[in-house]
Amino acid sequence: MKINKLTSIGLLLLLLYLMQFILGLKWEWLYNMQQEELYKRWSGLGLALFIVIQWLLTFSRIVKKLKKYSFKVTNLHKWFGALSPLLFYFHSMSFGYGYLMLLTYIFLVNNFIGYFNLDVIKSTNEVLFKGWMITHVAFSMVITILMVFHISMVFYYK
Repeated sequence: MKINKLTSIGLLLLLLYLMQFILGLKWEWLYNMQQEELYKRWSGLGLALFIVIQWLLTFSRIVKKLKKYSFKVTNLHKWFGALSPLLFYFHSMSFGYGYLMLLTYIFLVNNFIGYFNLDVIKSTNEVLFKGWMITHVAFSMVITILMVFHISMVFYYK
C-alpha cells in the first residue's frame, strides 16, 4: 500500500483536528466567531454545499450525459475529501452532543475510509472494492440525512 499525496494531506488534517479536540487547543478568534449565530449559519452553509458537491461524483457516474466528466469529478471529490477536516474545523472545533456527535463521528470516520480508496489500497479484489464502496456511500447517505436534520433543527428552533 502506497500513501498518495491526497491521502497524506487528508490524514494530516484529520489528525490535527482530532489532536486539537483531544488536547483542548483552539484559536480564540475562531472559537469566538463560532459562537455567533451568523457565522454558524454561513459556515454551515459552506459545509452543506461541500457535502452536496461531494455527491456530484455519484451523479457523474450514473447520469449518462455526465459520465464524460467522471474522471475530473473524481479528482475534485478526492481533493475536497482531503480538505474536509479543515472545512469541518472552521464550522466547529468540537464534536457536539447527541445527534451532532454522531454526525461528527460518522463524518470523520467516512473521511478516514475515503482516504484509503482503491488508489491507495491497490487491490483488484471485487469484494474489497464493493465493501469499501458500500460503506463509504452508506456513511455519506447517513451524513446527508443528519445534515438535513441538523439544518432543519437549527432553523426550527432559531
